Amino acid sequence: MYIADLHIHSRFSRATSKDCDIPHLDWWAQRKGIQLLGTGDFTHPVWRAELKEHAPRIETMTIPKEFIGAVIGPGGKIIQGMQEETGAVITIEEIDGMGRIEVSGTNKKCIDDAMRMIKAIVAVPEVGEVYKGKVRSIMPYGAFVEFLPGKDGLLHISEIDWKRLETVEEAGIKEGDEIDVKLIDIDPKTGKFKLSRKVLLPRPEKK
Repeated sequence: MYIADLHIHSRFSRATSKDCDIPHLDWWAQRKGIQLLGTGDFTHPVWRAELKEHAPRIETMTIPKEFIGAVIGPGGKIIQGMQEETGAVITIEEIDGMGRIEVSGTNKKCIDDAMRMIKAIVAVPEVGEVYKGKVRSIMPYGAFVEFLPGKDGLLHISEIDWKRLETVEEAGIKEGDEIDVKLIDIDPKTGKFKLSRKVLLPRPEKK
């Protein structure tokens, strides 16, 4: 579906219906699937395409160049996985010291999904933020939770619940579970992430 915007031109200001047969123009437009905008004298149509739901689309974004490798992944594993999951086509290249990403697809949803996944990869963890993470492994002292793509943090057993736990399993947590966690600290020397679940739970009243 195209829209033809008919602009007024001064040299047609005194045109009559005989000079410009508007009913005939309407009939012609309907046959061609064109919507006429505006009134007045006809000069020429200016075409504007309306994007259909499944029309090809493209979105671009720039990221710091140090994140290019994280988006691509070892052997292209990450970027290929995103393309397979979303159906979008993702290209990335370094231009002027920045990573330029193009995401194209046949519908808005696949592009939005791919953009969301890329933004999660390049997101910088912030202390105090709450994330939905996936439990990757269970240890005697806690659980390692992937709270952003490629970023794991330790959920110490003392940060799982307000009550004392002997094992992680006591809280009903197992590998593969998705849980909400809060980033409470980043070790300045090692860069390791410390997570908490209990701060998101109601604190029991002291007896």
